[in-house]
Amino acid sequence: MDVYSEDHKIFRRAFVKFVKNELSPHIEEWEEKREIPRWAWLRMGEMGYLCPWLEEKYGGSGADFGFSAILNEELAKAGVGIGMGLHSDIIAPYIQAYGTEKQKSDWLPACARGEKILAIAMTEPQAGSDLQGMRASAVRDGDEYVINGTKTFISNGVFADLIIVAVKTETAGISNHKGISLIVVENGTLGFTKGRKMNKLGMHSQDTAELFFDNCRVPITHRLGEEGQGFSYLMEKLQQERLISALYSQGLAERMLTDTIAYVKTREAFGQLIGKFQHNAFKIAEMATEVEFGRVFVDNLVADHMAGQDIVTRVSMAKYWVGEMANRVAYDCLQLYGGYGYMEEYPIARHYRDVRVHTIFAGTSEIMKLIIARKLGL
Repeated sequence: MDVYSEDHKIFRRAFVKFVKNELSPHIEEWEEKREIPRWAWLRMGEMGYLCPWLEEKYGGSGADFGFSAILNEELAKAGVGIGMGLHSDIIAPYIQAYGTEKQKSDWLPACARGEKILAIAMTEPQAGSDLQGMRASAVRDGDEYVINGTKTFISNGVFADLIIVAVKTETAGISNHKGISLIVVENGTLGFTKGRKMNKLGMHSQDTAELFFDNCRVPITHRLGEEGQGFSYLMEKLQQERLISALYSQGLAERMLTDTIAYVKTREAFGQLIGKFQHNAFKIAEMATEVEFGRVFVDNLVADHMAGQDIVTRVSMAKYWVGEMANRVAYDCLQLYGGYGYMEEYPIARHYRDVRVHTIFAGTSEIMKLIIARKLGL
């Protein structure tokens, strides 16, 4: 199934060229410094590669989701962290969907230009995937909310200018999830501090931080949507978040397989190319089959998502299966490189580290299986 039009394909070719010329040459430097510099964000914005789906009045081009899918796949293939896709296709949609006209006009154009970087703060040290167990609170005081609490594992957290923070605005007499609200906190707000840049196993260029709120006062006008409806908003947006995650896993799996096929066609051992050994050829065939299954599955989901269908069950399957598949591909590809695969000079070493978190972020594989089981009536 080819879900992409000729315009999509022209766009992909242009973006691949942009990534090759302007991003890829700097990836090793970014990995070492553990950050993607501001200029890269501004350049992405200048080229229209951030939030392309936004209406023109907010700085976008009104593009469909297919363009976002292409951007995320190609960033994954290049080994660029998840931050830009997170910013454009997971966080900005909250502002577009639930923000007031003033909020959208004030924030979205700068997001599309790359001048304001977005983060979303849900995870807490004691809560993890359990959003209903969050403890961060926001108490109403006149025309302000007073926020207290801690968030952790926040992607884009170090450089974020605007953070959508999930907090409890009510704590008594109601079930846990009904008291959650979403409030936008601007960098520099008194009482809000960013912790250390977290030292992760992989995705080193993707900045990740702890965030602390100590009597942080934010205007009520910074709340997104209705008070107490935050959990519902989060659930509504998780379909696209998990589709983005599956796209990222698929793109990286394809990159690893392509690189490995090229490698086994040139590397010799015991008098022949290592790709000619039957075991290795079979292993490549197995991986190619799984990657093709993933491509067909993900493309169908992109088409159905663009058509406005409810794909929660299938996208949970894709997020879980494609993420696990990408990890299998990473393991087997590195093995085919032998000792060279363990050397940082080969991209497979970095991909092997980076892909591990794909079965954890945006909902663990176990959470995905739980969702699937419940949707099946179990």
